[in-house]
Amino acid sequence: MTSAWSRRTFLATSAALTAAGGGALTLATPGAASAAPEDDPYTALRTTWSALILGEGFSPTAEPFKSRLADLGTKASQWLEAMAPVEGSLWPDAVFADPDPDTDAESYVFSGRMADSFIRLNTMAQAYRQQGTGLTGNTGLRDAVLTGLEHLNTQVYNDGQTRYGNWYSWQIGAPQALLDVCVLMYDAISPERLARYCAAVDHFVPDSAVASYTGTSTGANRVDLCRVLALRGVVGGTAAKIALARDALSPVFPLVTKGDGLYADGSFIQHTTVPYTGSYGSVMLGGLGLLFALLKGTTWEVTDPKRQVVFDAVENAWAPFLYNGLVMDSVAGRAISRGEVDDHRRGHPIMASIVLLGRGASAAENARWRALVKGWAQRDYYSPPLNNPSLGLTALARIKSVLDDTSLTPVAEPAGHRLFPDMARTTHRRPGWAASLSMADRRITFYETGNGENLRGWHTGNGMLYWWGDTFANGQYSDAFWPTVDPYRLPGTTVSRKVLADGAGGDWGVALPDVNWVGGVTDSKRAAVGQYLKGLTSTLMAKKSWFFLDDTVVCLGAGIHGRDGAAVETTVDNRNLGP
Repeated sequence: MTSAWSRRTFLATSAALTAAGGGALTLATPGAASAAPEDDPYTALRTTWSALILGEGFSPTAEPFKSRLADLGTKASQWLEAMAPVEGSLWPDAVFADPDPDTDAESYVFSGRMADSFIRLNTMAQAYRQQGTGLTGNTGLRDAVLTGLEHLNTQVYNDGQTRYGNWYSWQIGAPQALLDVCVLMYDAISPERLARYCAAVDHFVPDSAVASYTGTSTGANRVDLCRVLALRGVVGGTAAKIALARDALSPVFPLVTKGDGLYADGSFIQHTTVPYTGSYGSVMLGGLGLLFALLKGTTWEVTDPKRQVVFDAVENAWAPFLYNGLVMDSVAGRAISRGEVDDHRRGHPIMASIVLLGRGASAAENARWRALVKGWAQRDYYSPPLNNPSLGLTALARIKSVLDDTSLTPVAEPAGHRLFPDMARTTHRRPGWAASLSMADRRITFYETGNGENLRGWHTGNGMLYWWGDTFANGQYSDAFWPTVDPYRLPGTTVSRKVLADGAGGDWGVALPDVNWVGGVTDSKRAAVGQYLKGLTSTLMAKKSWFFLDDTVVCLGAGIHGRDGAAVETTVDNRNLGP
């Protein structure tokens, strides 16, 4: 194994190879690949995409942007210093060469590291292009990014490679980051290299990836694939790819009655059985906003009239699960186990995506949505969006533009009840507080685990009852709740104390209770809700009811029992009581 290069040696060698005309590391001078006329539509699209992913309308010397840009420069500098191209890796801690392709679990890890390597290069490219990073226009950083792209293309992401591990890394994670870098560094990449990078994307994301609306090509995943195809067309100057991406969005728009997508009642399902408004739904919303904005006013503008379904879903599907800046964990699937991002930090990107989506909506919708976002952002005292370290610069700028807009009157939290029978969820809002209920039935899974995540979410569909106050308890499920709570004693649930293995029931939401009687009735103010409960891999049976009233939620249970000797418990609540 070659020893790691120092940064000085790495850059000196790159420069020497460039001067000597070394084919693999030849670096194009700025402008070499941008000889297109000024009216070239692809040039305009690259300009638009750069603004969408770098952000616009903010001052790099004003907070919170000044600090974020400095942090971006620090992170890019760390990746630059640590970069050490050798066989099988670009960074020592991100080896992507799979030594044992027959081991699925390890292959997932190695494919993830491959995609992560492209994401690191994307961070470096953004630090090069952004103002105020301390590395803006730095030629050493530029050369490192270009050398990294070439190394990954030669080693792993090319049109002769057989994919291993997680399909997502090859079809979404890696190509999205690669194409972003190609746009940001376009003037410094030779046409020959761009052609090879596009060929690699074509290999892993062929047109057939969106030929049918099935499998991994539905909902949020379909939008992500369309983003890859659209940017592949932009980078390669291929009109047919952009047109394909636009047209392949159309199956996402119509309301569905089964499987993945948006339902008439406001439900959003991904992975066939998982309520996912707050995670995959967020990805879909953000991706659609980006593509609508990218293609607006071009030959490829998204004009399908069914896109109005998505606009209507802002208030029908997403808003009901946003409360004072957070998005409720009841619709976040396995994302609840990701400790670095809590319910507030998942809510803020949705708010920013709603602002972006408003650019393609009617003037009335745009104004109303911005007023909604302003209200959510102003009321998030627990985790103000502008202090969210995981919120990107672009999202930060969009939310700040709303907060600074004096023409907007923030919209207050509504009062009322919403039933979502197509995903066995319900929300209840009253002045000063809100609640949400998670259930499971023959169509909706107990919980989802996958990729080693959310291994103990077994009972989150057993009638888990969440509640928040308007000026208190907004951090109840944010402050290390999920890693510290007893998974057998989630608030509101009735469970068997039978010991379950991690991931019991199977990955990707395959565990479904054999029950139909789950749902309720509402007059939009109050509601009666019921769940016929059968335990996950246990003999637990119960009938549970909730009456959502003006100032109370009445919780009742009947026929609660098990026949395997394990204790059965109902947990009324489980909360952080403070100091």
